[in-house]
Amino acid sequence: QVQLVESGGGLVQPGGSLRLSCAASGRTLNSYDMGWFRRAPWNEREFVGFVSWSGLLTYVADSVKGRFTVSSDNSKSTVYLQMNSLKSEDTGVYYCAAKWRGSSQYDYWGQGTQVTVSS
Repeated sequence: QVQLVESGGGLVQPGGSLRLSCAASGRTLNSYDMGWFRRAPWNEREFVGFVSWSGLLTYVADSVKGRFTVSSDNSKSTVYLQMNSLKSEDTGVYYCAAKWRGSSQYDYWGQGTQVTVSS
């Protein structure tokens, strides 16, 4: 079992930055690929970013490319989502999720953290 806890959300003005953290417990992240997702009030859940179990492969969705980056620190069993140049459409609940490396399905999810971008 993997337990995931997100933190770092909050209210930020357009153009601002936030860094979300996802702390894992129960298992280390060494064997799990990690993803970030978000759900806006008006949208379905959408993929935001990915970091492989090794930390060597990362990518983000086109909608956030150039603004968001994903990273991990396996020594701390924590993954991060750095969000810069935030826009109102980035508002939503952000979730991290874990899947066994190479698997296609995310099996573990955090409870989510709210990000609100508003002036």
